[in-house]
Amino acid sequence: MARIAESELILNERGAVYHLNLRPEELAPTVVTVGDPDRVAEVSKHFDAIEHKQQHREFISHTGRVGNKRITVLSSGIGPDNIDIVLNELDALVNINLETREINPELRSLQIIRIGTSGSLQADIPVDSFVAATHGLGIDNLLNFYRHEQNREEEELLQSFITHTQIHSQVGNPYIHSAAPALLKHFVTNFHQGITVTCPGFYGPQGRVLRLGLSNPHLVNRLSDFRYGQHRISNFEMETSAIYGLGKLMGHQCLAINAIVANRVKKEFSKDGKAAVERLIQQFILTFSEKI
Repeated sequence: MARIAESELILNERGAVYHLNLRPEELAPTVVTVGDPDRVAEVSKHFDAIEHKQQHREFISHTGRVGNKRITVLSSGIGPDNIDIVLNELDALVNINLETREINPELRSLQIIRIGTSGSLQADIPVDSFVAATHGLGIDNLLNFYRHEQNREEEELLQSFITHTQIHSQVGNPYIHSAAPALLKHFVTNFHQGITVTCPGFYGPQGRVLRLGLSNPHLVNRLSDFRYGQHRISNFEMETSAIYGLGKLMGHQCLAINAIVANRVKKEFSKDGKAAVERLIQQFILTFSEKI
């Protein structure tokens, strides 16, 4: 089996993967990703015990236990580029022997759950509510740097989306991947479900206008209006499609759950987004302890 060169998989002085600063024994089989580094402690305060804490740049991790289940919470920072780092290094921790630099003969699958904030694209999904993403639809291009395929349903849904939005002629080739059914089934009660669109930025890519004009000024309306059978776009943010796409390629089970802090259709913003995120964290911890 080919050895992975030092330039391709960088380890630090303690033998940890470079960006996350984690060693294999410091990672749990269930990983919660959060964008905001300060949110790591907001999740881990609900752990019954914390075993390891690490930090490098914006990547902070706490590994501990909820009951007898081991869990890691890790800050990813914002955007698909950061998710590329996070997913590849998480996978390396469980599927590459860091001493021999060879891929393990038996591969492991992580459970990776994003707890984030997001903007609603439907009038009936209000601020302070929760969304579980059935699919991550990327207009960010990250997955196009990897060899990947969609299944038949995903391909048909994607083609309908491209036809409706005409977005491929402006930003490249969108892609779509679905959530892990084994995780999604636990987030039905108190959750809206729908397609989460992942954007490569916060302002222009999400249709916000400050001083600059937009190449697609009708993007928000086109996303809100899209329908394919029972599917519609519920929200957009900056990480989910990258997690779903890379996770699927690597064989991990992935899910994104988001607190809605803005409704872009009704032009509303949450008066207490932090409280909404705290309720989402509590809901996740309860579900994790009882069902996952």
